[in-house]
Amino acid sequence: MAVEALSPPVGQPPDPDYQMGLDLMAFQQKQRRILSIKIAVVWLVLLGFVISFLLFIEFDFAYVVENAWFIIKEGAKWTIIISVVSIFFATILALLGALGRLSKNSIALGISGFYVSLFRGTPLLIQIYVIYLGLPQVGKSLALLGASLGLPFLSTVGDWFILTPIQSGVLALSLNYGAYMTEIFRAGLQSIHHGQNEAAVSLGLSRWQTIRRVILPQAVRIIIPDIGNQFIAMQKDSSLVSIMGVWELTYMANRMARKDIKFMEMFLLAAAAYWVLTIISSWLEGLLEKRLSHAYER
Repeated sequence: MAVEALSPPVGQPPDPDYQMGLDLMAFQQKQRRILSIKIAVVWLVLLGFVISFLLFIEFDFAYVVENAWFIIKEGAKWTIIISVVSIFFATILALLGALGRLSKNSIALGISGFYVSLFRGTPLLIQIYVIYLGLPQVGKSLALLGASLGLPFLSTVGDWFILTPIQSGVLALSLNYGAYMTEIFRAGLQSIHHGQNEAAVSLGLSRWQTIRRVILPQAVRIIIPDIGNQFIAMQKDSSLVSIMGVWELTYMANRMARKDIKFMEMFLLAAAAYWVLTIISSWLEGLLEKRLSHAYER
């Protein structure tokens, strides 16, 4: 609340509680500042311990500085691209999966339930292996079948199953996180009071119009923090695509570490880069959440 809102009307005698309210607000602000300073001191002390430990083990800071720009420029670029593209497709899959979970259609319920159970119940690394190494096997079988039956279009379809490392990584991350986010979207859609759905129906809106214009905009505002957390987790899980040779942060750090036998230096550099990315993502998510909340302020 602004201080001006507490000011007594002009010409009126001063409110005896007015100064007490100002003193209380000033005291609370002072306490928050003191707490922030204490937290900053703790962080600095911990950082000092970390630096002391690194100096004790003869950590090569000069080597990190020398190679940091190359690793971050190349690695962070692909980490961000893969994460952004994957969260985009994961969001679409999650919305479709949530609508299926809330549907009364047995086919939609069965497909969405099977999808969520399968991809939440198996490790992401296994999914990457299946997509990158297993799908080409399917494509090869389709190509052989097309050749034996004289159906050339099967060979074309078989080529679709042969994916590049980046395509495989995006597909695996999208499918995996889409399954987890399905439950987030479902909970968000169910959190909207059913009376709004009834009001939309009484206005003549179709089910799709009700979801798109009434339910979904409110649900998105509720689930933005969870989507932001999923995106932050995806940025770190994108390191798994390094096993396919994608030049993201983990792959670049591992490559340089093996070349010069500087494992501690390079992997701590990669860890610091992921940490900075998560801090920036959290800040951007907070700005988006605050912006969306303004529409519901009175």
